[in-house]
This record gives sequence, C-alpha cells and structure tokens, in this order.
Amino acid sequence: MRRSDREIKDFDEIIEVINKCDVCRLAINDGDYPYIVPMNFGLNIEDGKVVLYFHCASEGKKLELLRKNNKVAFEMDCGHEFILNDEKMSCTMAYESVMGRGQIQFAMYNARQYEKPEGHFTEQTSRDGEKWYKVYATTRVEKTPTIQDERGRMQYDERKVAAMPKAPARRY
Repeated sequence: MRRSDREIKDFDEIIEVINKCDVCRLAINDGDYPYIVPMNFGLNIEDGKVVLYFHCASEGKKLELLRKNNKVAFEMDCGHEFILNDEKMSCTMAYESVMGRGQIQFAMYNARQYEKPEGHFTEQTSRDGEKWYKVYATTRVEKTPTIQDERGRMQYDERKVAAMPKAPARRY
C-alpha cells in the first residue's frame, strides 16, 4: 500500500469496516483477465480468522471458474464521500476499504433444495428455521514422482491437499 499511514492493521477496526460494507467484489481467475463479480456476503470469525460466506446460483460462469481455480481476491468499500477543494481546484474521495485474498470452498446447501451430500457433513438450522447441510473438506495425500534412487526405486514428493466434495444433487 502506497499510503501506509492510512493502512488499517488492527483486526477489530478491519471488522468494523467490513460490517459497514454491503457488497464484496470477488476477482476470479479467468485466464488472461480476472472476472470480477459483486456479491452480497455474510461474515463470521472462526479461530481468529475472517470467513466470508457468499450466496449464489447453483450454476453459471462464476461457479465454472471457481471449480477450475478457487483462489480469489476480494475488495469491499464504504463511506464514500466526494471532497471538493475550490481554492486548489482539486477533488478527492474519502472512503474505507478492505482488500484480501483467499480460497472459495463450497460449504452450505439448503436441505429443502438438495439431497444429503456425500462425505463429512453436519446439519445446521439457521435463525429462520431453515435446515442446511454444511460440508467439510477431506484431506488426501498427493504423490508426485520425482526421481529414482540408486536402487531404481521411485521417490515421491508428498503434499496434503484439502478438497471439497462434489456438490449434492438438487431435489428439483
């Protein structure tokens, strides 16, 4: 950030700004150019980390891109104020914003609209009484062959990868 004197670093202050915003813009990888989409969002703090929840249709370009690459950047802003300085014949804009990046995980499915998911999930009830399926990532180990040792045995690099299960089938 060029103006470090304006940067907000305090976690609680960042949350205050997020709570004032009503739209979050997601930048999704679409090859040579990012695909940016404004979205309504919900906020939760889990283990001291910000978790944003987004509601969207169950198909479309956004979901196609996210299934290929779930890494995103986001931006949200609020408190817009146009400031005009007649004496200096200049203008500027005052606002608050939060930017970041993360990974999208498909996690919640309405129980009326979807069959029970495969894999690990819990049933949750929202304040309005709706039932939801919350699915969890499963961890698997990916092995990539690297070299053969002096005895001709293959060596592997291993890494743990968290993956969300396939979306459950729609009821209707």
